[in-house]
Order: sequence, then C-alpha cells, then structure tokens
Amino acid sequence: METLVQVLKLGAGVGLFLFAMVLIEDSISKSAGRNFKLFLQKITKNTLGAVAGGAVVTGILQSSSMVSIMVLAFVSAGVFTMKNALALILGANLGTTLDSWLVATLGFKTNIEVIAYPAVLVGGLLLILFSKRKSIKYVSYFLLGFGLLFIGLSFMKSAMMAQLETFDFAVYASKPLLIYLLIGFLITLLLQSSSVTMALTLTAIHVNAIDFSHATVIVLGSETGTTIKLLLSGIGGNAIKKRVLLGNLLFNVCLTILAFVFLQPIIQFITLVMNIQDPLIALVTFSTLVNLVSVMLFLPILGPFTRFLDKFFRHSQISNAAFISQANSSEPQTALDLFNRETRYFIHNCMLLNMQSLNIEAGFIKRDSVFTTINDTKRFNEKTVEDKYEFLKMLQGEIQSFYVLLRQKLLPEQLNELNQLVAGVRHAMYSAKSIKDVSANIFNLGQSSKLVKYNMLVQRKTQTEKLYQLLFTMCNNSEKPANKSIQDVFKMIDRNYNLALHDFYKDPQTVFLLEIDFTTVINFNRELLSSNQAMATAVQSILTDEKQNLILHQDQYLSL
Repeated sequence: METLVQVLKLGAGVGLFLFAMVLIEDSISKSAGRNFKLFLQKITKNTLGAVAGGAVVTGILQSSSMVSIMVLAFVSAGVFTMKNALALILGANLGTTLDSWLVATLGFKTNIEVIAYPAVLVGGLLLILFSKRKSIKYVSYFLLGFGLLFIGLSFMKSAMMAQLETFDFAVYASKPLLIYLLIGFLITLLLQSSSVTMALTLTAIHVNAIDFSHATVIVLGSETGTTIKLLLSGIGGNAIKKRVLLGNLLFNVCLTILAFVFLQPIIQFITLVMNIQDPLIALVTFSTLVNLVSVMLFLPILGPFTRFLDKFFRHSQISNAAFISQANSSEPQTALDLFNRETRYFIHNCMLLNMQSLNIEAGFIKRDSVFTTINDTKRFNEKTVEDKYEFLKMLQGEIQSFYVLLRQKLLPEQLNELNQLVAGVRHAMYSAKSIKDVSANIFNLGQSSKLVKYNMLVQRKTQTEKLYQLLFTMCNNSEKPANKSIQDVFKMIDRNYNLALHDFYKDPQTVFLLEIDFTTVINFNRELLSSNQAMATAVQSILTDEKQNLILHQDQYLSL
C-alpha cells in the first residue's frame, strides 16, 4: 500500500510540474505574446539571429514546443523562410535547457519551499481578488506556476527517496544503455515535455537511483521523444511545414545518435576537463553542451540541408489561404496575427483583380515582396480575371470557416479585432463583385467610338488608380492613420463620383447618345463608387480599431 501511495505521489508531482509549466507559459505568452512574435519576425533576417532569438524566446517562455508551433505556423504562412525556421528551432532546443539549470540549481540546492509556498499563497489571493484585471491575473498565474513547479518537484523527490527504501534500483545498473535511451524517449512521448523528463532524471540522480552515465542517455532519449508532438501537429499540413518537421526530426535523431556514439568522450570532457563533479550540474551541462554542438554542426550546412528537404512532399495539397491554412486555433493570438495577415493578403489580391478588370497598371501594388512571392507560388498573377475571382471566393470561404473556429477561442478584445478583420474581407469581396458586375460595361466603354463614353472610363480609371495608390500607402505605413485622413479618402471617393457625373453631363454632346448609353455610364459610375467605398472600408478595417471604425461609420452616415 505504501508503494502505491508513493507512486501516486510521484504522479502527482509530475502533474503539478506539468500544470505549473502551463501556467507559466500562459502567463507570459498572454501578457507579452504578441511582442514575442514580433520579436521573432524581426530577428529571423539571418540564421544566426534566428538561433539566438529562438534560444532567448524559449528561455523566457520555457516551452520549446510552443515556440516550435509558432514557427511552424509562420513558416507555413510564408513569414519565415524554411532555413530561418530551422535555425529558430535549433535555438529553441538550446533555450529549453535554461529550465534545467533553474531546476538543478534552485530545486535541489536551496530550500525552495520557503519561496514556493508564499508564491502560491500570493498568486492565489491575487487571482481571487483581482481576476478581472488582466495584467494582475497573469502575474498571479506566473506566481502560481512558479510555486507549483517546485512543489511538484518536491513531491517527486520525496516519492523517489521513499522508493529507494523498498526498491533496489541497482539491479538495473547493468542493463544496456539502449534501454535507458528508450526510457527517456517513452517518458517524453507520454508526458510530451522534455523538461519533465529532465526533472525526473535529476530527481533520480539526486536520490542516487541512477548514475550519471545512465541519466545522460535518458536525456538523449528525450531529445527525440519531444519531436513526436510536433510531428502529429503536421498531419495534413502543407509541404513547407512538413519539410520543417522532417528537418527537426532529422536534427534530433542525428543529435541523439552522435551523442550516444561519443557518450564516453563527452562525459570525460565534462567531468575531467571541465572538472564538474556535481552530477546535477554535470547533467544539465551535458544537455546544454549537446544542443550547443548541434547548433554548431547544423548551422553552417542549413543551406544545403534546406535544399535537401525541398525534395520531399512535392505533391502536398496547398489551400488557397496564404497564412491561416496551417494556423493552430489552440494558440489564439498567433492564429489572430495570421488572420490579420490573411486579411491583408485578401485585400491585396482584390485590389489586383479590380485593377486588372479596369486595365490599370498594378506595378506599385506588386512592390509588396511578401505577397508577390506568395502569388508567384500560387500562380495567382497568371490566372484570368474569372479564375482570380473564383480563387478569391474560395479563399473567402476558407477565411470564413477559420473565423467560425477561431472566434470560440478568443477573449472579448481579441474577438472584436477578429470581427473587424472578417468584415474587411467581406467589404473587399464586395468591392471585387461590384467591378465584376459591370465588366460588360467596362468593355463597352473601352471599345466605344463615342468620346464622351470613353472619356468617362479613362477619367474613372485615373481616379481609381490614385485611390489605390493612396490605400496601398496607408496599408504599408507602420503608423495608424488619423481619423481625418481616412475620412478624407471617403470624401475623395464621393467627390470623384460626382465630378465624373458632372463632366459627363456638361460635355458637348457632339454625338447622339442612346438611352442604353446613359444606362451604361450611370451604372458603371455607380458600381465603381460602391466598389471604391467598399475597398476603402476594407482597408479601414485593418488600420483602425473598433471604436475609430464606429465613429467613422457614423460620420459617413451623417454625410449622406
């Protein structure tokens, strides 16, 4: 009976440790998650920066899996190159060892309960008293996570020490090292956390249940075990995501094999050359050293390695979506960021379609290198007007489906942003539809021998080109536009519409116009007005917050 109690206590310690990691991860990612993602995007301009960034972010968030999932989402969306994504994952593997140093030094070298218990007390009180204040709530999560992490570790230590009194671990000392490699793999596979495997291994060393060499092999097994969760997340993913997952698997398998083959020289280097005699410090040094060497080995060959991976998964199905196709709704803020980029991509392509329908040169819009690269991959620019319209209809369907899925996972302020973005998609699609509906009118005006009709088309094309140049500039401006500048855009659209009608009616009627000619011109002018207003509203949705949008719409209605 006593043995069962201790086994349950060990399990409770593992559960507390895992729960504490979730709390810490949640507190940091929710309070500063967007900043981390923006930081990731900034530092991935070169592979060395990507490695450093991956290590830093993982060291802070203490979850290589979380960072890897973010990386996979962004690489699938085209935000990162595959080479830099792999570099980020290498850095994440190195960064996760920081948690091991924290556990080895604080968890076993000090009376951590003196700090852990008050942390849980303060965190619990803050959560009860100030749960509605977001910033304090996340502070309380962090304190609870910090305290429970070491309370869980304490449970594991006492349970393991109790087991030593009734169970002789020495009988397993002669077992082949491959057995311990498998143990490390299976523990990590079941618990989906290499940090927990490390904590258990450190506990086993601390109570002398296993020796240092066996512990190093268990840690090696965890290096490969932690990749399974990511592999499962890649089922059904696009080609580039699968290639990154394959690259990560090959990283860890090669790392495990090389470290296992050279295990004794590495151990001797740590114990004799570095003269580290404390087995706890030696084990975390081993983990850090192995991951550091893997960075040094793979970083110089990432280019050829990436080209090697390009040979795989060539026929994987890719959706019309550029950013949300591989977004994970279980990481809502990342998914919302990708939804924002998908909305911008959708609006960008609606602009391209409208300009092609109006025979307007779109060179200035194609300066957006990211969207242009994506369109080259999807061969969007090679499509006919009709095929582009069908592409956008399918893409809108994917966006709407993801919207329904994601909206259930968001906080109220996040949901407001999501609703505004999906409204922008609808306005952009309406803009494209308005142009499509008058395609026959556009052709008729462009081919007309009656100068007054042809001039109407030329005038409106010139006005629309200037409008789109302005909207494109606003979309690519790092600063949000003032309310007045957006209001001025809508005023300009109305002014252009009225000016075109005025010029049409005042021009000398040197040719006879049929009733159908008037209908064609007026219908075209009215639909172009609706299209331009809808496009401006779509752009407005990604540039202003909900409150600004409400004020602007009220002003627009008052002006009617």
